[in-house]
Amino acid sequence: MFNKKPDKFSLYLVDFAKHLNEAVDYFVHYKVKDTETLKEFASNIKRRESEADDKVHEIIKDLNQAFITPIEREDILQLTMNLDDIMDGMEEFSATMDIYHILSSDDYMDQFTDYILKCSQEILISTELIANNQLKEVEPHAIKIKDYESNCDDLYRESLRSLFQLEKDPIKVIQYKEIYEILEEIADYCQNVASTLQSIIMKNA
Repeated sequence: MFNKKPDKFSLYLVDFAKHLNEAVDYFVHYKVKDTETLKEFASNIKRRESEADDKVHEIIKDLNQAFITPIEREDILQLTMNLDDIMDGMEEFSATMDIYHILSSDDYMDQFTDYILKCSQEILISTELIANNQLKEVEPHAIKIKDYESNCDDLYRESLRSLFQLEKDPIKVIQYKEIYEILEEIADYCQNVASTLQSIIMKNA
């Protein structure tokens, strides 16, 4: 009879997804030019990752105190941890770029991060749909995330093939291989979000 208002935990998830999307947008569009801007990039991502950790702690604390939740508390926790994994992956990437002093991305990194940004946009849409009690409309967005992750799998193989064939410096081979692995892992974390979303849809159909 009445439009149900979004509950506290749905709003928590939307807030987390917005934070993630803003971080990924920065992650993709910030231009590193020199050592100083590289350190600024790594520091900014680290700060955002730390803020995400605070959100995780707040959600867990309230989950432990809640009597009733809109969806199963295990699913809320799982989705929260999935989102946090993506933030952790970005922090690992930025820290690794700083450690190896890599001052510019290449085409493969740009393609990876473009797919990750598309994933984060779909994740935000999905959490907003959950908050508005439109669970049935989440499925196409979860499928898109999985498609983007599949594209990253192909990109990962292509990036390694190119790296091993064209790069003669063994140090650079080691460094870039690790960078590509981290980016592919972030895409995997996005797929984990999609799988959790699909599980929530099935349980609440």
